[in-house]
Parts: sequence; C-alpha cells; structure tokens
Amino acid sequence: MGRWRNRSLAIILSALLAGCNDNPAEQQWQSYHQQLANDLAVADIERADPGNIGDFPDRPDRIIAIPETRDSLLNVYALRECQITSLVAARNNQLGRVAPPSQQWLYERTLWQRLSTCLNSEVPEQLSDEDRTRLEQLTATKTAQLPAVSWNAIFDSSEWVKSFSRASQPLSNLDENAIVGQLDAIDYLQRMTDHQFDRSWEQDSSTLENHLKTLQERPLTAEVLRALLLATQRLTEASALLARHSDTTRCLTHWESQPLERLASIARQWLTAINRLIDAQQVDKPMAIQRYQTRWLSLNNAQAPWGQFQQAITEHQALRERFSPCSDN
Repeated sequence: MGRWRNRSLAIILSALLAGCNDNPAEQQWQSYHQQLANDLAVADIERADPGNIGDFPDRPDRIIAIPETRDSLLNVYALRECQITSLVAARNNQLGRVAPPSQQWLYERTLWQRLSTCLNSEVPEQLSDEDRTRLEQLTATKTAQLPAVSWNAIFDSSEWVKSFSRASQPLSNLDENAIVGQLDAIDYLQRMTDHQFDRSWEQDSSTLENHLKTLQERPLTAEVLRALLLATQRLTEASALLARHSDTTRCLTHWESQPLERLASIARQWLTAINRLIDAQQVDKPMAIQRYQTRWLSLNNAQAPWGQFQQAITEHQALRERFSPCSDN
C-alpha cells in the first residue's frame, strides 16, 4: 500500500514540476512546434521541462535589522507638542506590536513626519535644553531608520513575497490590461518610497492595503519569469530543429509572433517596475536580494531570463530567415 502511495505522490510531484502542459502558453508552443514539424515533414519536436525560477531569499536574508527605540513615557510626554504621544501609545499597545509590515511603515513614516515638522517649528524654542536635545536625537534616529523601515515594509510583506512564488504557472494572459492593477500597486509603493522624506506628502492606509491586496491576488513576477523561461526553452528546441534541416528546400508556414511580442512588452513593463522599486530603496541591499535581482530580475544580465529570452528570439528569427516562406496558394 505504501509503495502505491509513494508512486502516486511521485506522479503528482512530476506533474507539478513539469509545470505547464495544460497551460495555454504551453499549448500555443505545442501548436507552433507541430507546425514546424509538419513544414519539415519530421516527427514532433521533443520538449523538455523549462525548469522553475529560483527560491526567493528567506526572511533573515532579505530583512534589515533595526534597533528598537526605547524611551520613558515621561520623556515622550515632554514632547507632547510634537503630536506624538497618542501615536507612540498606539504603536506600543497589543495591536500595534503585531501590526503587519505595511502598518508599521505607515506608523514610522507618520512619526518621522511629526518629529521633523516639530523640529522645524517654534516648538523647540519652548523646550528645555534636555528635551530639545532629545527631540533632535529622536528625529535623527528615525530619519536614519526610515529607509530600512521602508525596505522591510516591502520585503517582509506576504503580498510581496507571494509575487515570487515558485508554485506558479507561466503567464498565459498576454493582455496588458490584465496587469494594470498590479502595475498601479507597484507605482503606489514607488511613490511612498520616493516621498518617504516629504513632510507634505500624505500616505493613505486604505489605499496602501488595497494595493497590497491586489499584489496578493497572483504571483505575477513568478508568472512573468516562468513565461520567459518557457518561451526560451521552446524557442531553443525549435531552433535546434531548424538548424538540423537548414539545407532543406522545404518552406515554412507564416509564424504568428505577436504573442511573443506581447509577452516581451508585458515582461519589460513588469521587470522595469520591479527593478525601479528595488533600486529606489535608500539602503544597502542585502546580498541575497542583490544576487536574486541580478540572476532573475535583471534586464541587463544576459544570463537572466529576460536576456536569454531576447537571445533565443534573435537566434530563432535568424534561422527562420534561411527558409523560404510557404506560398498562401
């Protein structure tokens, strides 16, 4: 009984790893391979598993440690004119201590705004020397910590991590309108990052949470990367067939390349947005994230999925040009 159970599990696991036979993107590639095989009068192309993307770095490898800021209630109360007492109290209560990273980001940015505004007002003149120094030191501490808080708010959020989930299928819907909401979500995170030291820019909690909810709806980064890996693998296999028959006199049926062009457009838009958001962070990025970004997200690294995809398209188009197009008649 155990042997049959293990065999069943192995079959299921194999199907999951193979990944995408029932995916519309895979079906399109099968159709194209069959088209080439028919044109060249050969057996169907043998296809291999394109493999999966790498694991997203574990939490300890992607989070920046931030020392906890401690002070007495009396010292905080001495700065009551800075409008921070209720804010600090809310952060230190039971709900505040278990708040998700996004809410901690909102808290820390609001705290910085109030401290910075206060320090640049007439309030310091009304404080004792000791309290004025405390205000200056607390503002300096929160100013130094805010970029790390912003980084952690993104990289510690389940919504962000899910976008890189390996338990995903290659992107099949190549309608650019399908990713508008996700791009809007990344754009809002970008604006929060860009304006983190802008005292006049007000973030909105519900807007942030709605955008994070949108990101959580699908692992779009993984879908895009896996679609690029799939396309690269299938193009490489098709190119190998064309190279073996480049001396034939047979013609090739028209290649409908628009799906590839749409995939390229979506992938470039998404990877550009993701890289821009990561690069905008004013921190020394953890090495694990730097390596992941270079290996999987880069638009410049020739060995990343985007670079390999571009190379595979170029090579395949060059091989097709060696053949005459079939007549429509």
